[in-house]
Amino acid sequence: MTVPTETPVQTSSDSGIVVIGAGPAGLTAAYELGKVGRTCTVLEATDMVGGISRTVERDGWRFDLGGHRFFTKVVPVTELWHEILPPEDFLLRPRMSRIYYDGKYFDYPLKASNALKNLGIIEAIRCVLSYFKARASTIINKKLGRGTSEDSLKDWITARFGKRLYDHFFKTYNEKVWGVPASEIQADWAAQRIKNLSLWTAGINALVDAVPDWVPFMKKGKATDVTSLIEEFEYPKFGPGMMWEACRDQVRAAGSPVLMEHKVLSIKHNGGRATSVVSSGPAGEVDYSCSEVISSMPMSSLLRAMDPPAPADVLAAANDLRYRDFLTVALVVPESVGFPDNWIYIHSPDVKVGRIQNFGSWSPYMVKEGRTCLGLEYFVFEGDELWNSADEDLVALATVELNKLGLIEPTTVEAGYVVRVPKAYPFYDERYKANVEIMRAWLESTVANVHPVGRNGMHRYNNQDHSMYTAMLTVENIVGGKNYDVWEVNVEEEYHEETATGSGEKGTGRDAPVISRDAYGPDHPVNKTPS
Repeated sequence: MTVPTETPVQTSSDSGIVVIGAGPAGLTAAYELGKVGRTCTVLEATDMVGGISRTVERDGWRFDLGGHRFFTKVVPVTELWHEILPPEDFLLRPRMSRIYYDGKYFDYPLKASNALKNLGIIEAIRCVLSYFKARASTIINKKLGRGTSEDSLKDWITARFGKRLYDHFFKTYNEKVWGVPASEIQADWAAQRIKNLSLWTAGINALVDAVPDWVPFMKKGKATDVTSLIEEFEYPKFGPGMMWEACRDQVRAAGSPVLMEHKVLSIKHNGGRATSVVSSGPAGEVDYSCSEVISSMPMSSLLRAMDPPAPADVLAAANDLRYRDFLTVALVVPESVGFPDNWIYIHSPDVKVGRIQNFGSWSPYMVKEGRTCLGLEYFVFEGDELWNSADEDLVALATVELNKLGLIEPTTVEAGYVVRVPKAYPFYDERYKANVEIMRAWLESTVANVHPVGRNGMHRYNNQDHSMYTAMLTVENIVGGKNYDVWEVNVEEEYHEETATGSGEKGTGRDAPVISRDAYGPDHPVNKTPS
């Protein structure tokens, strides 16, 4: 974990702090302010707290949007979780997930005996030979001074682990998540993530472990040595939203209002500082004067809300940011047809679903007695065919796909619900870094008391703990005389689920692949300017 250095600065004595967004970052900021006796006003555009870490409830069923394991190596975040919720509200849950591929379930992390059994001896030998071929080709090309094309995720993985392992365990799922062929996903992301425990590392290690010691060439090919994924994690018994509902209540008890359905319309600024935030709520427009603004709203929306407006180049950068969206179709089924996994990764190209959660495996308090709820996760772009499909059509699709995967009979589905999550993943294309830098530079020079935090606030593909930590350090900057650069925070140098040697690189959040927009075509939603 990287924490930037800090130096003392002069702080404001005015308590007129406005926090935009009641997700993990925004509520953490408000909570931390309350601990030092400072109040704020929290403005949340929706009717729920928690952002993408909220727990959605429909007819008594609870859905976790994406699956949130409460595990982090950031000690202050762990301590904060346990300040907000008492011990009896946490469950210690076993971690279990598998990969569905070719009609079989593979343990994740991959285990030699399970992988070889499912692949079969013939296919396992083919994978080993494919790996030998890739390794030999790399060595020969290196000795001959010939370069190889490793521009894409496909090329990078194939060159190191062989085409067959790539086809089995990396191609389909990554293409579902990002919506383009793996040949269009840049290799830089693979180079970053391969240092950490990942599907391909586990896969090649499983196969290598099964090879006799007298094959030294194969043994040298073993991937980075890292420890196994965590086996247990904490989880609020009513889902992650329980954490943020409790946090909201404690923020209010400390004297800070948390106002729901208050969408920010504009942020007025003058003389190098924001002076007020205008929101539209149930009672109409309200203008909140401010000394500081902590913003977890999407960075693009933040820039578009500035009054007077930001310059044309800054607005162009804001309008050029994109997002990957997400929807969950939750199906109520008998408990007997569920599975013990928290989730299953679907590596089958025959279905559109990317991952399936069993909410009953996260917590028995999420479901009802005798039944469970399976959440089918679809990675989409807002405005595409799946996103625009009617709820009943999505429920029907999910039912058909579960049947095709052999998990349920369609007649066992008792009810279905759809939850759409816009802007779930900040999208990394070839222009996003430059766009973020333009926006960040303008904010720092023009409205220095506006502080972006969190996932969408900083346009960083990060986890809940990172979002919280950026908010915690921002509060220290405002009230504690600190000068942390939260853009340098990196909680991923020691990745959440493993111990490995970090890269030493600075940056926020975890890595995501950079994908050219040309891969999607001119009529795709990602290439259209947002309204």
